[in-house]
Amino acid sequence: MPLLFSEHANAGGQVEEPLMDSVRTALSSAIANQAPPIPEFRDTESRIAYLRWLGAMSERLKKKKPEWQIRKEFLQTVWYESKRAGLDVTLVMGLIQVESNFRKFAVSSVGARGYMQVMPFWTRVIGDGDPAKLFHMQTNLRFGCVILRHYLDRERGDRFMGLGRYNGSRGRSPYPDAVFAAQRNWLHDGQLATGKTSGAAAG
Repeated sequence: MPLLFSEHANAGGQVEEPLMDSVRTALSSAIANQAPPIPEFRDTESRIAYLRWLGAMSERLKKKKPEWQIRKEFLQTVWYESKRAGLDVTLVMGLIQVESNFRKFAVSSVGARGYMQVMPFWTRVIGDGDPAKLFHMQTNLRFGCVILRHYLDRERGDRFMGLGRYNGSRGRSPYPDAVFAAQRNWLHDGQLATGKTSGAAAG
């Protein structure tokens, strides 16, 4: 499907910076964990809440991903990887909307790839060096969530600055503002866009 690779994304890209060995090791470990994206729930109430979320998000995403099974697997993986990284799933959905508009094979002008527009250098820094894997759904979402968590931690939880790092536009408002606006499209059951997670990371 060569035409898919011409789908252009207008997003910027992460900037390659030196990482301390401890940070590199932690990020590599986070990427390497091959746990499958199967949601686990402590109780029936949590499972019901997840299923309601899945149903609501599926309806909103139908125009972008018409096939139910593909849509379900995508949403399940976004939910899993967001929770695993301790991220608000609405923030991740907003970021994906801005970065790639939910296009699996999107490529930006600076070479960022896939749903979360991950720069290929990350596969060399914390992965196995194969940038082609960034077009694999779970791999892309795993990298994107781990990288976003890393940038938020560097900015001590400041979402504005963390998102700026993710986009390579730290300190400028257009990109974070766009993500925050898109995030509102994915709120569910009275959620507020506070940037707080609803629980510990899964897995």
